[in-house]
Amino acid sequence: MDARKHEHEDYDVSIDVEKLADSLSGELESLHPLARGCSIYRVSEAPRCSHPSHFTPRIVSVGPFHHGKEELKAMEEHKKRYLKCFLQRTKVRTASFLGFIKAREAELRNCYAETIHLGSDEFIKMVLVDAVFLIELFLEYYQPNLRTDEDPILGKSFFHVDVKLEILLLENQLPLFIPNDLFNLAKTATFETNLYEEISFRTITCFWFRKEIASYLPIQENLLEINFSRAKHFVDLLILCLQPSQSRAVIALKDVIIPSVKELHQAGVKFKRGSSKNLLDIKFNEGILEIPFLTVYDSTERLYRNVLAFERMHCYTKYLNDYILMMNYLVSTSKDAELLLQNEIIGLGDTEAVPTVFRNLDKECIIDYSAFEYSGIIANLQAYCKLPWHKWKATLKQNYFNTPWASISVIAAVILLLLTSIQTVCSLIGL
Repeated sequence: MDARKHEHEDYDVSIDVEKLADSLSGELESLHPLARGCSIYRVSEAPRCSHPSHFTPRIVSVGPFHHGKEELKAMEEHKKRYLKCFLQRTKVRTASFLGFIKAREAELRNCYAETIHLGSDEFIKMVLVDAVFLIELFLEYYQPNLRTDEDPILGKSFFHVDVKLEILLLENQLPLFIPNDLFNLAKTATFETNLYEEISFRTITCFWFRKEIASYLPIQENLLEINFSRAKHFVDLLILCLQPSQSRAVIALKDVIIPSVKELHQAGVKFKRGSSKNLLDIKFNEGILEIPFLTVYDSTERLYRNVLAFERMHCYTKYLNDYILMMNYLVSTSKDAELLLQNEIIGLGDTEAVPTVFRNLDKECIIDYSAFEYSGIIANLQAYCKLPWHKWKATLKQNYFNTPWASISVIAAVILLLLTSIQTVCSLIGL
């Protein structure tokens, strides 16, 4: 029989298969539409399996991804205490806040890159509690007189350290517009009119970031305020503030061979603490490599890993990705870190920690040889190191003029050699 006839044959379809077809059709109809504006992602399995604790909150959930988990319920009661304090300062009714969120529910859900399986009522209540938690945390940090003695977060510094890093996890985000708008709504009718005078959610958020996060991830002055209105959430705010201050020359590379700090030092390169507070503003000019000041803490790797994951998943230019690759090459050993410590470029006594952090982070990075951010600097460093004069001068300085006594000894030896030569010449002339 001709095989083409089978293409048009009708097959007997049982009732069970009809039901299955209807069920599948229903699932297709109920698919969550892909939102172009989504900006909050669940981290992919590969990095999560390697470092699950770096992406998963242990104390507090913000947003729907980890909402309701048993191990995070202890903080839920305190979040509601924050909500109670917030509502006591305003004449705006609770129902008005909930209605305000209800009107934006679709927009809020579309900010997440996957379907949120929470009913409407539970979702709206969760958003209100979590958004006000952020508002109150920043407000009480900004105005300490609002704190209560029972506050387990701001009243206990070790607890605050854990919480502040968890609200910067990529999976622990709320769209930034919702706490901002709820704060503005509360300001329209407060019992204490002077309390919110000249204060905005931007004011208290940027204040908190400058005081608590700038040491982990240095940020240029005023960039938090400048980028606040553009940011989708807190991790996005950090990414926007890390954009380089000026464009760099980018050239195609066949491979990336970056000398280490020790090798550059031996080749005569000098190191200077960068004047820019932007962590990514590495510069090389006239034999001087400028690297912005960096401090590495126990939690640095966790924070960087979340910012890096968002940069990749949101398809931003790979600025942080390339910075981590660059630093991993430069600071590959504790000796490299020690040289940076001596030049006041890193603020850490444990020189083993810096190369370890960048080595661990490097595993999550991808290099693009055609568009590596620091390709121009690499080319200039390689060219500088190839000139023998630079290495000879560095060797002379490092081996023979590294201390005042060594310098005096070399000078004395040269003078002695000159006097000996003169004496020899005079003796020959006398003959």
